[in-house]
Amino acid sequence: MSEIREIQVPDIGDFKDLPVIEVLVKPGDTVAFDDPLLTLESDKASMDVPSPGAGTVVAVTIKEGDRVSKGSAILTLRMAADAALATQNQVNGTAVADAVVSAVGPPVVATPAAAVVSAVAPVVTASGPKPHASPSVRSYARKLGVDVSKVAATGKGGRMLREDIEGFVKDALVRLNSSKPGADHSAGLNLLPWPDVDFSKFGTVEKVALSRIKKISGANLSRNWVMIPHVTNNEEADITGLEAFRVQLNTEGGKDAIKYTLLAFLIKAAVATLKAFPQFNSSLGNEDGEPILILKQYYHIGFAADTPNGLVVPVIRDADQKGIGQIATECGELARKARDGKLGPADMTGGTFTVSSLGGIGGTGFTPIINAPEVAILGVTRAQTRPVWEGNGFAPRLILPLALSWDHRVVDGAAAARFLQHLAALLADFRRIAL
Repeated sequence: MSEIREIQVPDIGDFKDLPVIEVLVKPGDTVAFDDPLLTLESDKASMDVPSPGAGTVVAVTIKEGDRVSKGSAILTLRMAADAALATQNQVNGTAVADAVVSAVGPPVVATPAAAVVSAVAPVVTASGPKPHASPSVRSYARKLGVDVSKVAATGKGGRMLREDIEGFVKDALVRLNSSKPGADHSAGLNLLPWPDVDFSKFGTVEKVALSRIKKISGANLSRNWVMIPHVTNNEEADITGLEAFRVQLNTEGGKDAIKYTLLAFLIKAAVATLKAFPQFNSSLGNEDGEPILILKQYYHIGFAADTPNGLVVPVIRDADQKGIGQIATECGELARKARDGKLGPADMTGGTFTVSSLGGIGGTGFTPIINAPEVAILGVTRAQTRPVWEGNGFAPRLILPLALSWDHRVVDGAAAARFLQHLAALLADFRRIAL
């Protein structure tokens, strides 16, 4: 005998009152387990809410534009005769699938709204067929004076995104400025216009669309690099003993034992160093029109994860309260989710400091870009065995290059140098962590 159940919004992390940008089912539709029911949108991600069971939709209790949180009713579902719905706790714990996320937040349009409206107005024409855009995106387009029927949609299933509106505005500004002799093409930065080159004149070319992650991260990295006064300090850490200890731990473990990675040790050492230098675990804020420094009493450490679609930054939450084995396990789990495109918003928000390691690939150094609103980021490249003078002769030592980029509005060079020295000392003798 079939059963009618109320389906609710599952656990979506720390987010509340998220707007429903699309309802994907209607009464009478048949759904299978994990089929998407609706799409939610936050400032960090668009995400589909999956069906926790198979059956037929009886009634839909929400509509586009509604705001929902964990536990909000979505619809009623007549369960298939041979399907059993999970318990309510399992429903609430269901992972939100197919979340397309940014490690670094939404792009920002630097041009004031009034200027955007003025610039776009000459190229906006009469509306065409209704495009596939959510109410929030349409509202954003109206605010900027953009005709959504003229905007190319790049989202999943042809859905129009906020970034598509912003891209349209930027293109309109370029066209408008290009038509004015002597116009400023620099968006207020007094820069030369970007070269407009027909590369096909010089040889065969191939055009490849950027992934959504790269579009978002590119815009945010550009913002961070331009708006944050970056300085990078370099240091070296002798990890000969640490690496021997790490290898020993992995050798002692069995087939299913924890795989200890250098990244886990780096995160643990970074937390200890952040406690010693709290200004590196902070963000700039504003209160009553005055800048303030927000010192955080928690340690959520992000790490850069390379995926086929681009770079993302999962976060190890409360790393100060976890052992190295647990950190290593969580790093592995989050890295797998990142490669599979299954990271949710809760996996990528709240970071206080980031570690970007290229040690598994190579290199001798680089300048990592700060992940705003954080104020510092640690870059690590491949360790190399080098001869080191030990007073009466040279000995082979494993040397790890470190690069710390920091925000000069918050940190000065002396503090950055001391931060790296402290970190290097911990890595050289990990027993210091206990002090």
